[in-house]
Amino acid sequence: MNEKHNDNTLQRPAGARVLDAPLVQIDLPKYMQEIKTEEPWHKTDRNAITIYKTEDLTIVLVALHQGAEMKPHATNGILTLQLIEGKITFGANEQEIELAQQQMVTLHENIKHSVKAESESVFLLTVINKK
Repeated sequence: MNEKHNDNTLQRPAGARVLDAPLVQIDLPKYMQEIKTEEPWHKTDRNAITIYKTEDLTIVLVALHQGAEMKPHATNGILTLQLIEGKITFGANEQEIELAQQQMVTLHENIKHSVKAESESVFLLTVINKK
């Protein structure tokens, strides 16, 4: 298996990191600190970083300022959302649930869903891609 890396970007000049390999260590506190020090965090209502990506699986760490909303959208894969810190409202199928720190929700593919940060929040989004 070949390792897959991302390249440095203007947003993340020191951002080269392994995205896929036989073994990938993920330091969530480091990534949380990183996305909260970048320009998009200070200029917009959110920031995120993809921390693992293959054809079948994507893991993204997302930080939202209080009041930030991810409008209704769908993914073509099964997803999990694990709230690391904060409080969010997760909406799907005309239902809304509140998630607090260390709670999690799962959702099947192609279901429109939304997220609203009730307080500054960070969550881990995992999508298992359907082929």
